[in-house]
Amino acid sequence: MQHTPATPATTAPRAHTRTRPHHWLATATALAAVIAAAGLVQPATGTPAAPSGTTAAGREPAAKGPRAAAPDAAAAAFPLDCKGAPRTVTATAHGDLDGDGRPETVAAVRCDAGSGTPPHALYVLTQDTAEGSRPRVVATLLDTPQRRTATELTVRDRTVTADLLGYSGPDVPRCCPDTKQLAKWRWTDGKFRQELTDSAARSV
Repeated sequence: MQHTPATPATTAPRAHTRTRPHHWLATATALAAVIAAAGLVQPATGTPAAPSGTTAAGREPAAKGPRAAAPDAAAAAFPLDCKGAPRTVTATAHGDLDGDGRPETVAAVRCDAGSGTPPHALYVLTQDTAEGSRPRVVATLLDTPQRRTATELTVRDRTVTADLLGYSGPDVPRCCPDTKQLAKWRWTDGKFRQELTDSAARSV
C-alpha cells in the first residue's frame, strides 16, 4: 500500500513572542525611571552649603551683643584750672577712635567765666569695663593757652574734627574771634596727630 507523505504542520507563533505597542511603552517607562534614579545618587560637584549659624569657611559669626556706651563727660574730672570758676562742657562727640571696638568721647570744656569768650580745651575720654569705673582723660587735643574756641565738633571715620576760632592779633577783643581754621586729629602710631586743613587761618 502506498503512503502519501504527511505535510508538516504549521506552528502558530506563540503569544509571548509577538511585540505589541504597549510592551514598548512599558519598557521605555521603566528605563526612564532607572536613569532618573541613577541621576539622584550621583556625587555632588558644587560647594556644600554652610550649616545655619556658621560662615562658608566654618567660622562662627561674630556675636552681636549690646553696644558699649560712650563715656559720660559729665562724670569725668578734667585737668582744667579755672581758678575757682566752674567748668562747663559745651559740646561732645562720640566714636571709636583707636579701633578697639569701644567708643571714646571727645569733650569741649572751658571755664565758665561769666563774660568774654573763654578758650576751650579738647579732651579725649575713655572708660574701663570694670563695674563702677569712671571716665578718664587719656589725651588733650587742644589746651587753653592756645586761646582757641572749638565749634562744630564731630567724630567720623576715627577722626576728630572741629572749627577753631581765634584772633588775628593781640588788639582783637577777647570776646570776638576773627579767624577760623578747620582742624583734624587722628589716632596714628599710638598717638593723636593734628592736621590743619588750611595753610593759614581765614578771617571770619
